[in-house]
Amino acid sequence: MRSRRRRVARRLPRTGRSAGSWRRKAFLSSFILDSVCWEVVGAVKLWNEWCRTSSTTNVLPTDSFCLFYCLISDPTVWLCQCSCYVAEDQQFQWLEKVFGCMRKEGLQVTILSTCPVADYKTQESTLTLPSPFLKALKTKEFKEQVCCPLLEQPNIVRDLPAAVLSYCQVWQIPAVLYQCYTDIIKLDTVTIEAFKPLLSSKVLKSLVKDVSESTKILKKLLITSESHNNIYI
Repeated sequence: MRSRRRRVARRLPRTGRSAGSWRRKAFLSSFILDSVCWEVVGAVKLWNEWCRTSSTTNVLPTDSFCLFYCLISDPTVWLCQCSCYVAEDQQFQWLEKVFGCMRKEGLQVTILSTCPVADYKTQESTLTLPSPFLKALKTKEFKEQVCCPLLEQPNIVRDLPAAVLSYCQVWQIPAVLYQCYTDIIKLDTVTIEAFKPLLSSKVLKSLVKDVSESTKILKKLLITSESHNNIYI
């Protein structure tokens, strides 16, 4: 990807929003993002029944925002962490705003998503599936090799991940969606590491941080998550 193609890796919410968004955030924060190589260049604030962000300007970015990061060494590489829920009636505006500020020529998009394994449609019992597991769905223009099996019919993807992929299909943008099916509802290393095959993909391998440091960061994130999940009576 040194040909200056702009790449966008997105983390997007679904059902089980809190755990799903935390997993993708933990994966990207552990293996790719850091404050030295990346800088925040923008944010999208939303208000709906699931996400009520402040209308105040001059506020620090929080987990209620969609944050946009730019790779300092290569400004054509962007990453979006979407920690808030984007309602169906807001998705078109979200897509228009985000993609409207980018040149579509040379653009390539990678989307990360998670959902419950119970949503996976198969003739087998979902209890026998080796959860978590990855499935991929791509646009016609995406010609690179995917890092996992393709999603079989009649399975579908939903919410913002589906909207982004559909937008890319209409605009003939090479895009791939990696969906992780899991039966664990809290932040965990098993589900996070299910995304690790993506680190060898053409679009991400040049962005991977030092593995030893990644492991330390991941452990810290898990400890923080556990402390937040505790209930004291």
